[in-house]
Amino acid sequence: MRCRLCDSDRLRSVLDLGATPPCELFLTEQGLDAPETNYPLHLRICEDCLLLQIPALISPQDTFTDYAYYSSYSDSWVEHARRFVHSSVARLGLDERSLIVEVASNDGYLLQHAVDAGIRCVGIEPSHNVGAAARERGVPTLTAFLDEELAARVRAEHGPADLVVANNVYAHIPDLRGFTRALRTLVADDGRLSIEVHHALNLIVLAQFDTVYHEHFQYYTLLSATRALATAGLSVVDVELLETHGGSIRIWARPDTAGAVPTQRVAEVLKQEEEAGLHDAEGYGRLELKARATRQQLLGFLLACRAQNRTVVGYGAPGKGNTLLNYCGIRPDLLEYTVDRNPYKHGRFTPGTRIPILDPKQIEKDRPDVVLALPWNLEAELTEQLRYITEWGGELVFPLPSLHSATFQPDSAARRLTT
Repeated sequence: MRCRLCDSDRLRSVLDLGATPPCELFLTEQGLDAPETNYPLHLRICEDCLLLQIPALISPQDTFTDYAYYSSYSDSWVEHARRFVHSSVARLGLDERSLIVEVASNDGYLLQHAVDAGIRCVGIEPSHNVGAAARERGVPTLTAFLDEELAARVRAEHGPADLVVANNVYAHIPDLRGFTRALRTLVADDGRLSIEVHHALNLIVLAQFDTVYHEHFQYYTLLSATRALATAGLSVVDVELLETHGGSIRIWARPDTAGAVPTQRVAEVLKQEEEAGLHDAEGYGRLELKARATRQQLLGFLLACRAQNRTVVGYGAPGKGNTLLNYCGIRPDLLEYTVDRNPYKHGRFTPGTRIPILDPKQIEKDRPDVVLALPWNLEAELTEQLRYITEWGGELVFPLPSLHSATFQPDSAARRLTT
């Protein structure tokens, strides 16, 4: 294995999660007796450029041609997108003459707000099913994977983009340098590129190991993202710290030719990373010990629930949840089922652990003692949605960043479990 950014062969182990199936390949009932293909899930750091990465053992085509994730099923994510579009319109002075291009535009969760604002937009989405949902919303969407050829065609047909948006896709691309060149092709010489990606600072410091899965090929600090963007003549000019996905960064970049000066926030975030030890390969070594401790704590709690005859079910079937379930060895004997708002997943089973996925209405019907929230990054949203379980004394539990249960107070405060 060589680093996909700098071609170095100096890759150091950070976290070995064993071998698991791809986290988005949900099983049908007919497939339960068939074998699953498992791939090593081994996180490494490049000692030369400090890009955190896993081997590209599956391709995006394996996952994203028919995709199970619809962004619009998260109310908070849709609101996050709406605020971004409105603030970008004001920040960049966008109007009906402007063009926004979003890469991995999913079901139109973001560009629908550009359509409402009367701004020209184009979505690029490889998944046929979610792309069709976007077009039903009135969002112009191309069904394709972005590469340099497609970027040139989009630019020739629609013109250079004033704003290119790439939310939670920059980690999904094995051809990192080619994809970055494609982004540069899309953006106007005086335009902006906005990238949102989970911040590796939180992954390492808070031990968010469940964000590692086969569909995520690399994990960025601001430093490594800056180095990646520089390969295509893009300069980081600003950065924002976000709460989404357990802590993300929104990177603003412009073509080098724009000659823009970085804001003070860029220097501040780089300093945070350096102080956390992430500008040196040695600083990444703490993750594995923390992941093991989390596994022990969660399994201890679930085993105690079983010994006490307390029923435990899950809420959500996200990719991160499947990494957590497989790494911890949690199966239907400890988690009877999980539920999800996405009807595409109903009647299917989680990859590897084969836990049934049901409609959320099942929780109210069965009244379980404990609900384990797998998309823990949506704690505020889920605490509000699941407040009704208090009617029968149900407990809502979040596994990360440390095991804790919601108090259902208006401020969504949380208390640690004593296990």
